[in-house]
Amino acid sequence: QVRLVESGGGSVAAGGSLQLSCTASEYTPRRRCMGWFRRRAPVNEREGVATIDTRGLTTYADSVKGRFSVSKDNAKNILWLQMNSLKPEDTGMYYCGTTPPPCGGLDLQYKDWGQGTQVTVSS
Repeated sequence: QVRLVESGGGSVAAGGSLQLSCTASEYTPRRRCMGWFRRRAPVNEREGVATIDTRGLTTYADSVKGRFSVSKDNAKNILWLQMNSLKPEDTGMYYCGTTPPPCGGLDLQYKDWGQGTQVTVSS
């Protein structure tokens, strides 16, 4: 069973930065599609933020392009999301997800999830 554990969330003022981490079961980042997703009030539907495939190719939601960066370390089984120039509308619960290939974009249905980490951006 795949295990994902997120960390790094917190509260920050607008314009600030946070780095989220996702520690995964062994070989997961190397062999699987991985991504970051979030739920924001009031809609509270899970939306794709950034994904990275087994080759390291990335995709981003339009709302975070140029501000967020997804990366991974296959040897350490870690996925990161570097978030810069944060906005109040980035506030939400952020989840790490993974699914077997073939990898797609932000709309791909992921099978396994972490418990989430809260990000709060104040204006």
